[in-house]
Amino acid sequence: MESIKEIFKIGYGPSSSHTMGPRKAAEIFSKRNPGIKKVRITLFGSLAATGQGHMTDKALTEGLSPVPAEIVWKPEIFLPAHPNGMCFEALDKAGTVRDEWTVYSIGGGDISETGKRDPSASIYPLSTLSDILQWCEKNGRTLWEFVEIHEPAGLWDYLAEVWNIMQESIMRGIDAEGVLPGRLKMPRKASSFYTKARSFKGTLSRRAFTFAFALAVSEENAAGGKIVTAPTCGSCGVIPSVLYLLKTQYEFNERKILRGLATAGLIGNLIKTNASISGAEVGCQGEVGSASSMAAAAAEQMFGGTPGQVEYAASMAMEHFLGLTCDPLFGLVQIPCIERNAFGAARALDANMYALLSDGHHLVSFDRVIQAMKQTGHDLPRIYKETAEGGLAALGIVEK
Repeated sequence: MESIKEIFKIGYGPSSSHTMGPRKAAEIFSKRNPGIKKVRITLFGSLAATGQGHMTDKALTEGLSPVPAEIVWKPEIFLPAHPNGMCFEALDKAGTVRDEWTVYSIGGGDISETGKRDPSASIYPLSTLSDILQWCEKNGRTLWEFVEIHEPAGLWDYLAEVWNIMQESIMRGIDAEGVLPGRLKMPRKASSFYTKARSFKGTLSRRAFTFAFALAVSEENAAGGKIVTAPTCGSCGVIPSVLYLLKTQYEFNERKILRGLATAGLIGNLIKTNASISGAEVGCQGEVGSASSMAAAAAEQMFGGTPGQVEYAASMAMEHFLGLTCDPLFGLVQIPCIERNAFGAARALDANMYALLSDGHHLVSFDRVIQAMKQTGHDLPRIYKETAEGGLAALGIVEK
């Protein structure tokens, strides 16, 4: 498994696979072709189907600037290696192709020439949670300590920066009002949710604040604001909302929160390694489902749960998102994505409480749940995996 820094990337929305990944690829291609006059980029499959709604064209042109870009959309063609394929061609004055590069945006802002993750980037000796739990029991350690021991220097400074960006995105989102960009003309709701939450008491208040915080970050993402992939842009509101609730309502300090982030990062890493966090590959279960699983694990860790209870919370949260499709209306990361972040956060807190009340023993392990998620994602028809052609997204087809 890679460093958890690859799970928590700081960047701009609305999509890690459709904006962050393509922009990164464009910047790399630009650097390897200095002085080129024009670049033609052909987008395939899911990357093309929802690219305009996800601002892929803007990300590519900004990544190549000042070199002009021609973008060709081919949503009907899926390259065999991954649904999010793109081909860059460097053109000279005469229009002759001088360099060509096919690369894939494989989720979480990562790119790959093979469509798969590079196993040589692994820094962890174990890649299943069952093995890691055995390590914890043998050594009397927690999951965050497993992360600390195997990550390179600078982990806590990086996670502190991640946490600061998460909090800033909440504050900006709560303060912002108006309409989100795109043809849906969707009004921001975080500010009004936050105002109403302040008038409630007890459990109702905490749940309302959870929704408000999740909406705040997700709306910032939808507007192209600065956020942290957790593990993706489309699911970036879940973990910040849970952690900010625990900070403001339960007075957890930063040290506890960063340890929770480390635990969340480990869970996200396991999902990324053994299944996928790409909505184009396995549906939204890989995005909001993964984020909810990560957040549940973080909360369980912070409330003093044992490693076994943390595993149970992470398993439970994912179990209840199995089969969740990726079906954004008009390809925008707004409907149903923003609401899903709010409910993903709530489900994480429920899983945390349920696991905390238990002794941590349960029948289906986290590793088996992730195997099921991977198989379910591969079995989903293509139209339910970020192509904007099935499910709720089909409404957009009717209205076009």
